Amino acid sequence: MDRSLYLAMTGATQILRAQTEVSHNLANASTTGFKAELSAFHALPVLGEGLPTRINAVDRGTGYDFSPGNQSTTGRDLDVAVKGPGWIAVQSPNGGEGYTRAGNLQLTPDGMLTDARGDPVLGDGGPITLPPASHVDIGADGTVSVVPLGQTPDTLVNVGRIRLVNPPVDQLEQGTDALMHLRNGGQAPADASVQLASGVLEDSNVNPSTALVKMIELSRQFEMQMQTVRNDDQNAQAASQLLQAS
Repeated sequence: MDRSLYLAMTGATQILRAQTEVSHNLANASTTGFKAELSAFHALPVLGEGLPTRINAVDRGTGYDFSPGNQSTTGRDLDVAVKGPGWIAVQSPNGGEGYTRAGNLQLTPDGMLTDARGDPVLGDGGPITLPPASHVDIGADGTVSVVPLGQTPDTLVNVGRIRLVNPPVDQLEQGTDALMHLRNGGQAPADASVQLASGVLEDSNVNPSTALVKMIELSRQFEMQMQTVRNDDQNAQAASQLLQAS
């Protein structure tokens, strides 16, 4: 009885972990450029006395779904989406380099180009800063051009080029800052083949319907584990009563 109770408790704990991951994905179903987190249950034998017939199911992360999300046209000058594989390089909060596909870029009051969270967008020489301008244009290769204040619309001045990279996805991992980083902590080289679409944003690749179905499945599995715990408790009470009667 104690062993089955332990296995049910372990199963319920792992299901709660899986529910947390699914809830995180579902909460980011409308987050620009979000990549769904993937996980799966792995069978691990329970070692100890007796035959190795008991198995624990342990929830483990298996990586991320790097498939592109749908692209939505916004018409905004500072909205960009990576076409196909690739990433936009930004400066992470700890001063390192991170990668994102969230192209809803912003301008700070002092003209620094950042992502929506305020991380500076990196160019060939570091963070990109724009002078006061009446219009901003971001080309397919990441070149940022502006029309300076007081100039005619046909006066475009290049102020930098967004660093676009395309490292192998198996070398990427998500940090605590929600940005992707190279596993070895280095910097990915710029890749001229990565292209941007201007006036467009990439949606999250989370399918809300699939995530909801997964949440329901996990809820039912959790209830099954709890039923096992209740059955074990009833069996223990019945056994105790039999011993008292004898």
